[in-house]
Amino acid sequence: MRRVIVIGGGASGMMCAIASAKLNNNVILLEKNEKLGKKIYITGKGRCNLTNDVEPLEFFNSVISNPKFLYSSIFSFSSKNTMKFFEDLGLNLTVERGKRVFPSSNKASDVTKYLEKELRRLGVDIRLNTNVVDVICENNKVKKVITESGEIECDSIVIATGGKSYSSTGSTGDGYVFARKLGHKIVDPKPSLVGIELFGSDHLKMQGLSLKNVSITVIVNDRILYSDFGEMLFTHFGISGPIVLSSSCYLTKYSLENAKFIIDLKPALTLETLDAKFIRLFAENNNKNLSIIMRSVVPSSLVDVILDKANVSGKKKCAEITKVERFNIINVLKNLEFKIKRLRPIEEAIITSGGVSVKDINPKTLESKLVKGLYFCGELIDVDAFTGGFNMQIAFSTGHLAGNNA
Repeated sequence: MRRVIVIGGGASGMMCAIASAKLNNNVILLEKNEKLGKKIYITGKGRCNLTNDVEPLEFFNSVISNPKFLYSSIFSFSSKNTMKFFEDLGLNLTVERGKRVFPSSNKASDVTKYLEKELRRLGVDIRLNTNVVDVICENNKVKKVITESGEIECDSIVIATGGKSYSSTGSTGDGYVFARKLGHKIVDPKPSLVGIELFGSDHLKMQGLSLKNVSITVIVNDRILYSDFGEMLFTHFGISGPIVLSSSCYLTKYSLENAKFIIDLKPALTLETLDAKFIRLFAENNNKNLSIIMRSVVPSSLVDVILDKANVSGKKKCAEITKVERFNIINVLKNLEFKIKRLRPIEEAIITSGGVSVKDINPKTLESKLVKGLYFCGELIDVDAFTGGFNMQIAFSTGHLAGNNA
């Protein structure tokens, strides 16, 4: 019987241990926290968006880094397989808008509970509060794991320690240290699916404002890098929300010195349609202040920001607004521009971009190309995707593949 050690009790590590135990291996799962799945508890705002109900080929459209590397992982254990896996364990699932899949209970803790129950049913040796300090190899083959409490010899080792995001959950980059020591290249870990800081103070005037059904465009060095439609939020540091988080996936790979974030507040209306609307509004309210009328067009916290950027006084009567001023207002509504300062820290990121280079890993088995018997899975690898359950599915798919081969 082969002894397989899985380092890390997150989503990928637990799935890996389950898959390996089903092949009658002697599996030891090492987790430095006091409980398993600590990061799962905070995913999906505490509800755990555990996958996205799409076909494999469509799935890859939502992967940002190295989608081709994931072909074997996703095709061997797809979103459908993940859903069936949890349903067979007894966890009821619900598919919501955008094909996002959640536990019907809306409790992220249930995902961990059912995974842990299956681990124990299969006889996996779960060791909590166990911190791994080194991975030992001899003649380019894994030999043993050293923990703070002793040594454990083994035939295979799977490193599933996660990235560096949400370090409070235990993702402190331990796996990078082990992998680098054993000769693997580490692609610089950066925050992904994270809020964006803006220059200036305009965002403070709109702090807490949520915008729905807006279009955004991210431009770097005069090149359109990303565009999207949906919901976003102004915060104390700048902007966040679904479409902002998605845009950050692309910004990790660029210098932000000349980066701009542009919002179309009225994407359903053309310039001509908006112009006709304002002509009518001004005619019907010619003796009212512009700022009062603007509140019927956009949320009140946006009014001063828009008029400042359009260089039009809100105290002017509607009858006094010139054609040029009217056009300036419309242009700002369609192109509300902010300069990007930087991404928020990696500790706040939902996912880590970067990690163990895919060039050092066999995509069909997830075994290291440098060390026999060493495997990687989950966020530790240089793969990441959009929000919506895709990153959790990557964790489950890579965990399953690594477990089957380890």
